[in-house]
Amino acid sequence: MSKVPLTARGAEKLRSELEQLKRVERPKIIAAIAEARAHGDLKENAEYHAARERQSFCEGRIKDIEGKLSHAQIIDVTTVPTNGKVVFGATVDVLELDKETEHSFQIVGEDEADLKLGLISIGSPIARALIGKAEGDVASVQAPGGLREFEILQVRYI
Repeated sequence: MSKVPLTARGAEKLRSELEQLKRVERPKIIAAIAEARAHGDLKENAEYHAARERQSFCEGRIKDIEGKLSHAQIIDVTTVPTNGKVVFGATVDVLELDKETEHSFQIVGEDEADLKLGLISIGSPIARALIGKAEGDVASVQAPGGLREFEILQVRYI
């Protein structure tokens, strides 16, 4: 499997979720299963089945996170030579030309993306259009609603 780009903050967030699942959630689920077993007949024990389902979800998420971290290429944008260009991890302030609205996006890995927080995936059309551009450049994005143009106001590496 190829390397997946991930910001340092995104990797830390995944590590803390993994730690939470292993150290807190897993022991809680094991205790819930043991308690449900003590109630007797497992065929008709809804508590037991619910606890086993939670255990299955938890173990699946642990494997998922471990896989992502093992294939992650962690990029710290503060240490990358950028020359004022938009790169992975950069925070970009843009002006959407047709609507005259300002937006701020940080280009992150697919697992970190959250549009409500201004985190856009490296694979998104907007991010692909912005990569390699510098302050003052205009990036055109073909969106389902038509052509959108963004003027780059500022590029920050935080």
